[in-house]
Amino acid sequence: MKYLQRLGKSLMLPVSIMPIAALLKGIGYWIDPTGWGIHNPIAALLIAAGGAIIDNLPILFAIAVAMEMSKKRDTAIVLSALACYMMMTTILSSKCIALMLQIPEYAVDLAFHNTQSAFIGILVGLIVAISFQKFDQKRLPQFLAFFDGKRFASIVSTGITLLISLIFIDIWPMCYHFFIWFGKEIANFGPLSAGIYGVLNRLLIPTGLHHALNSVFWFDVAGINDIGKFWGTISGGVKGVTGMYQAGFFPVMMFGLPGAALAMYRCARKENKKKVGAILFSAALASFFTGVTEPLEFAFMFVAPTLYLIHALLTGMMLFIAATFKWMAGFGFSAGLIDYVLSFKSPFANNILFLIPLGIICGLIYYIVFRVLITRYNIMTPGREENEVKKVEKVENNFDEIAIQLFEALGGKKNIISVDHCITRLRVEVKDISIIDKQTLSKMNFSHIVEASEHEIQIIIGTEVQFIAEILNEILM
Repeated sequence: MKYLQRLGKSLMLPVSIMPIAALLKGIGYWIDPTGWGIHNPIAALLIAAGGAIIDNLPILFAIAVAMEMSKKRDTAIVLSALACYMMMTTILSSKCIALMLQIPEYAVDLAFHNTQSAFIGILVGLIVAISFQKFDQKRLPQFLAFFDGKRFASIVSTGITLLISLIFIDIWPMCYHFFIWFGKEIANFGPLSAGIYGVLNRLLIPTGLHHALNSVFWFDVAGINDIGKFWGTISGGVKGVTGMYQAGFFPVMMFGLPGAALAMYRCARKENKKKVGAILFSAALASFFTGVTEPLEFAFMFVAPTLYLIHALLTGMMLFIAATFKWMAGFGFSAGLIDYVLSFKSPFANNILFLIPLGIICGLIYYIVFRVLITRYNIMTPGREENEVKKVEKVENNFDEIAIQLFEALGGKKNIISVDHCITRLRVEVKDISIIDKQTLSKMNFSHIVEASEHEIQIIIGTEVQFIAEILNEILM
């Protein structure tokens, strides 16, 4: 669980920049919902600007995970993560598969037409992080000395990425087609199929395989074509039926997840509320306005898998309810306010106003469930990290002086393995905790010092800990 919490924390930086990207893209879509920028240059600019971040989120995940999980701040890690991500996505691309199999690109399995997922980014980040943790201090024979240390770690991460990419060539299509088959099997269950689809749609988001399931219900893989029929671009729509695989997402994205965001904010420590409030508010706004939910979902997906499972179940329940009562709406972008308003134009919109009270109830359920579980089980959602009041005396914010004193007291380069931090706490991994100058540390008047294990010491500094940690990492480099 601790490892998953660290993984969740590593995603917070890229996630924090997503809301503004979602809003830019959403506003552009609102300006030109039919042409996606073709009919309006401002819309084209906004959609391109927002899409540049959203479409490349897996790359940001790869870099962020690699740096955070390796507990190192090094450009070599960034370059390795970027190189390994490009390698894996290129190998798994339809163009490369066509060359390897000596077939036309149009004949390549559909599974390879969209492999740039958050899952690939996170996987690559973990590969690089583990490689640098294990091999960045590796010494090679003298004639290979040039490839020592970080270079060797980069080579290892590249080799592992190549091996896993080759394995994925066989595994990925099997997983992809399994979910297409499963989607076709449940497609005739009426409202129940919408509920099952809603649950699986959310559960598969971390892997990227939700695209396979989406293709069954939203597009023409099984003849359902829910999106095309709802907007009238394809004939065969039935009022009260068409839209059943879309409508239930509106209560969740417009009200449910913002309710979860409010619960996480209310459960945050008082001293952290201002910081996490800005992230959660912007993410909730993006979810409500545009239907882009990743900033909120990735905030608790790995930190609290139980909460994410409940979120998936509630999503399925909302789709089932909307389909049962034939409250139909649809989207061209995602299930936010923009597409909700545009849905009124569709001839297949049915009792669409009922989605609002359903959404309000959904928001209350999310808020109550999340708040009760977070407080009862002390789940470390954003802002709940332990945070004591800082007592360090800083003269004119001289972080350099404090960092140097800490560096020497902790035993210098010979003893310090890595430096990490959360909102207020400095975490230092050392080789030998017994040689730390505890007398000097006590004189520095920190709020609290904890020996977490025989190789880790934690020092409560305050919200300015990030500056001291950055200086310490620069010294270690």
